[in-house]
This record gives sequence, C-alpha cells and structure tokens, in this order.
Amino acid sequence: MAYHDEEWGRPVRDERGLYERLCLEGFQSGLSWLTILRKRENFRAAFAGFDPDTVAGFGERDVVRLLGDAGIVRHRGKIEAAIANARGVLALRAAGTPLPGLMWEYADRDETAAKELSKRLKAAGFRFVGPTTVYAAMQACGIVNDHIPECWVREAVEHARRPPASSG
Repeated sequence: MAYHDEEWGRPVRDERGLYERLCLEGFQSGLSWLTILRKRENFRAAFAGFDPDTVAGFGERDVVRLLGDAGIVRHRGKIEAAIANARGVLALRAAGTPLPGLMWEYADRDETAAKELSKRLKAAGFRFVGPTTVYAAMQACGIVNDHIPECWVREAVEHARRPPASSG
C-alpha cells in the first residue's frame, strides 16, 4: 500500500532512479513485486546504490559475489543484465541521449510505445527490458499515469508529472 500511495507513478526523472527501476522491474520478472520491494535495500547495497558509473565497472568477480548474496534475487541472467544496463546508461549518455531524456520522450504514450522504447534500450546494450518490463517501468516512474480515474492518488501524481514552471 505504501508503495502505491507514495511511489508508484510519481515522476522519476533522474538517471539513477530510472536505471534502478528498470533493473528492479527486470529482477521482478516471474516473481511478485512484493518480493522485490522487501529486498530493495539489499539490491541497493549490492548494486552500489544503483550508481551506473560504478555498476558498469562490475566484472565476473562481482557476478559471483552477487550470486552468493541471499538478500537479492540470485539469477545470473538478471544480475548480468543489471551490469549491462549500467553500461547501456553510459552508452546513452555518451551518445548524447541520456536515459531520462530517452524515457521521458515516451510520456503519456500507450503500451505500444513500450515496444519502441524497448528496442531503443536494447540497441544501447540493455537487457531484460522487453516491452512488458519497460511499460511497467514507465508506469512506476510516472512516464504514464495509470492510476485509475477513481484512485485517490491519481490527481496528485498528475500534478507532480507537470513540468516545472519556467522562471523566465
């Protein structure tokens, strides 16, 4: 409930936050979201606070270390994907299309847009970012507001999603 009320759909516009959500959505694949939420602090500790610059430098020794960490989901493919995704974040940044700009380009688009975004992320080196996972991240990060119209949080989320007023 707290995740729904305080986080889900609230806008995440920073690179680290978006990278974290993409990775956690990938780790969630095939599992319950509650499992991921209960392990979130362990994931943050294991993946250097989801700092893409640090995680991009992880190698096989780190993969082995993470496979032995009972506090996270120990799935080699998902762990390797989190590392690849960090490298993808750096590749996007180097190409002049930082992750926040890329993802927010899809604001208020429907689920079909997740297919295009998924392809673009994969082209940058991301893994475990199929359209379903990408759309779930879009929802979680407020890129789309999928709170039902009757949801008491919907209007607050919509207000938070508005671009900041210019001061000029």
